[in-house]
Amino acid sequence: MPDFSDGFRELVKVIRTAIIGGTGYTGAELLRLLVAHPDVEIVAVSSRSEAGKPLTGAFPNLKGYLDLDFSDPSDLLSAKPDLVFFATPHGVAQASMKEIASTGARVIDLSADFRIKDQQLWEEVYSQPHQSPEFIADAVYGLPEVNRSAIAGSNLVACPGCYPTSVQLAMIPLIEKGLIDPASIVAYSGSGVSGAGRNAKVPYLLTEASENFQAYGTAGHRHEPEIVQGLRAVQAETDTPAEVLFLPHLVPMIRGIHSTVVADLKDKSADIQSVFEARYVDEPFVEVLPLGSQPQTRYVRGTNLCQLAVHVRGDRVVVLSVEDNLTKGASGQAVQCMNIMYGLDEKTGLNMPAMLPG
Repeated sequence: MPDFSDGFRELVKVIRTAIIGGTGYTGAELLRLLVAHPDVEIVAVSSRSEAGKPLTGAFPNLKGYLDLDFSDPSDLLSAKPDLVFFATPHGVAQASMKEIASTGARVIDLSADFRIKDQQLWEEVYSQPHQSPEFIADAVYGLPEVNRSAIAGSNLVACPGCYPTSVQLAMIPLIEKGLIDPASIVAYSGSGVSGAGRNAKVPYLLTEASENFQAYGTAGHRHEPEIVQGLRAVQAETDTPAEVLFLPHLVPMIRGIHSTVVADLKDKSADIQSVFEARYVDEPFVEVLPLGSQPQTRYVRGTNLCQLAVHVRGDRVVVLSVEDNLTKGASGQAVQCMNIMYGLDEKTGLNMPAMLPG
């Protein structure tokens, strides 16, 4: 039986779903997951460049699963969706929010448009004015492990970034318990090339990215304020505000994120492994590995799972965090949020083993 106890859950036979920005990698991953979801009907997928063309022309893997033509974004609402996913660059969702909200449709935004609560900070980070600031306060940050109840009743979910998901899940148990110096966090994160989007740019060509490893954004990356905001939201008000030195790297693989997150321990006698196990024992998509494990990105490839491993080195804790940047880091997490919003089993459409080899 559905759970109506929180007042937000609803009985749904089918969720009429539309995707704006269906030709990128997050859009492609959304389609892969949603065509197999038993409670979803995809009614529209938009693309300005591909409008009027068969969707299977861009994604032959969906033949036999979805018989639709791409629509122009201006025509998308004529399909009367219950839920709209934005799989678009920043700036697009905020420009359309007023119109979509007026129809009563709910929104899950995979871009960064509504993640940061400080409008001025968002405008500084993304170098443009925010076009829908009136929606910022009501947008719920879509990290289920923290905001599950708020997600259930939200009409606008801001899906977390891929890097921020991996780093926050690695630090949340420690921040919540006050076990680390929150100003000492350093995160070394490596992402597959798909994290840069489906762009024809020289650094992401096979001959440039293959057999190469490089840091980028060392002077400051736009995901850093999002990570800091998320960690500060779960820490005690009396504690020193969290700070994060975030150091991303481009890894010569297609998909996956590996974050190595280091912080100074306040109490070296604390049983850190038990803290993590207790915090995530009921989380369907966070797995705490046995003490001393070394997670690998291929063990979560194509899944909505984040695997964590804890190591203590003297007065420091090292947490290894791996996820698929396109699934738990983006589209899978968006589907997880959708399930919560509509009172479905959180795992619906997301129970799958990793793709091996990979």
